[in-house]
Amino acid sequence: MHTTTIGVDLAKEVIQVCVVQHGKMLSNTEMMPGAFAAWLSTQRPAMVVFEACSTSNYWKQKATACGHDAQLISAKLVASIRQNQKTDKNDALAIVQASQLTDIQFIKGKNFSQQELQSISKMRELAVRQKVALTNQITALLLEFNIRVSPKSGGLAGVVQTTLEDAENGFSMAFRDALSETWQALLAVHNRIARYDTSLAEAIEANPDCKKLLALESVSSINAVHLYTTLACGDENLFTSARDASACIGLTPVQYSSGGQVKLGAISRKVKNSLVRSHLISGAMAVIHQVVKREPKTAKEQWLKALVERRGKKCAAVALANKTVRTAYAMLRDSTEYRAQPIRA
Repeated sequence: MHTTTIGVDLAKEVIQVCVVQHGKMLSNTEMMPGAFAAWLSTQRPAMVVFEACSTSNYWKQKATACGHDAQLISAKLVASIRQNQKTDKNDALAIVQASQLTDIQFIKGKNFSQQELQSISKMRELAVRQKVALTNQITALLLEFNIRVSPKSGGLAGVVQTTLEDAENGFSMAFRDALSETWQALLAVHNRIARYDTSLAEAIEANPDCKKLLALESVSSINAVHLYTTLACGDENLFTSARDASACIGLTPVQYSSGGQVKLGAISRKVKNSLVRSHLISGAMAVIHQVVKREPKTAKEQWLKALVERRGKKCAAVALANKTVRTAYAMLRDSTEYRAQPIRA
């Protein structure tokens, strides 16, 4: 148990450092990033708590390398603890105070490999959003002139090409140039997504822990990255059970208990990892569409098909996503491989 706790408020240009020992504040000073890195290396091992933000993973890794017990804490929790006005000094002190709460739950940090995979995934997600936005814009603008996109006309590509090449449709060269530029931008985004997919596949191939998650049903490259970056903890295990891991992604029922009565509802609409949950449920739904069309081959498919008959596809998709997260957590925790259990004849 460390007697010294260091609360660190990370800002863009400066870093506020509050040092508390035996319940007494020793200092609360402002440092530049370079000076803070040098200061960390000269301090005795202590508990260093960072408010979770864009640079907190980097500094957590640095503090851990210097021999400190580094942790990340929720910014929302710090805001609820902070006294008086919002200043860097008050924030740094609130970080220390929040870290000393009974049964505090810290946020799981990411290692360098997880940061790389997450960054590639986020770049791909941005490109996908841009692709959807450009596609919708071109479709809507053409509809303003009663030009409709349909498979019979070759889809969006066929309609745009026809519009640009038709000399008798009355469009000016200015409009044609603008439409052509937007279309080329859309094609460039498609190419970027393809390159991101290649980079992601190469990164997964070089990471054995992430690669083995692909053996799970409903887990694609994107889902494997999400599960690895969310669940893999290395030497630290911040989830006490597989259920806690599933609850972190929002795949367990919301519980409301009072006076000895336990009430379980549906899964929460508001969840921190909503994108991860969305991808997992979409992958589970894809598996369900295939399983219901044929005879089950494994014990899990047999369970899934029976669940679809009892509760419907949507409920079964959430249940399969829940089971996938729990299995992935056990695989990463115990360093095991997944093998589906075939149905015995």
